Amino acid sequence: MKKFLRITAGAAALAVCGLAGAQSAGTWSARIGVTHLAPDVSSGNLSAPSFPNTKVDARSDTQLTGGITYMVTDNFALDMPLGLPFKHDLMGDGAIAGVGKVGSTKVIPVTLFAQYRFNAANAAFRPYVGLGVTYAWFFDEKTTAALNGLSGGTRANPTTARLDNKFGITPQIGFVYNFNERWFIDAAYYKSFLKSTIHLSTGQSVKVKFDPDVFAVGIGYRF
Repeated sequence: MKKFLRITAGAAALAVCGLAGAQSAGTWSARIGVTHLAPDVSSGNLSAPSFPNTKVDARSDTQLTGGITYMVTDNFALDMPLGLPFKHDLMGDGAIAGVGKVGSTKVIPVTLFAQYRFNAANAAFRPYVGLGVTYAWFFDEKTTAALNGLSGGTRANPTTARLDNKFGITPQIGFVYNFNERWFIDAAYYKSFLKSTIHLSTGQSVKVKFDPDVFAVGIGYRF
């Protein structure tokens, strides 16, 4: 029994030592996981000629993601999420809510966060707050027959769409839980205040605030 207690005490001491400096200044880490991006859309009206109150909405998407983090000090970190492009279906809303899907777009949101991490560098649990700048790059926009019918496009000359790439501010909250010196779990919620304009080849346009709610979780390794 005494031998067992000595072994247990020794293992506990090693665990504490193993977290020493785990998130200290100068360390790098990488993670992989998933991110759910849910647009919280506020749409303007499609410019004339159009039906009054013609608006759009956007569906959510979940993708494989990750990120890298650099500890500038024991408490201040720079973090950049990375991942596959998100694809969002664009849906009719307002006066055209019943038409269904009118298009889709892919987007790569590139964000750099400045984070403040609470508790000591060797703490197992470290909540954090962050503030980031996001650049949303929209590409591979597609349209549907429903949009053609609404905008006057034809099969020979279909209506196309383009979204403006934009910057936005992104506040963040989250936490890191360290299993040991190397391995950890990172979970975060953030909201990007992001707006864009959808331009149609017919000359019409609609301003949209996407303002997505973002939920991310990942397993990470510290180098």
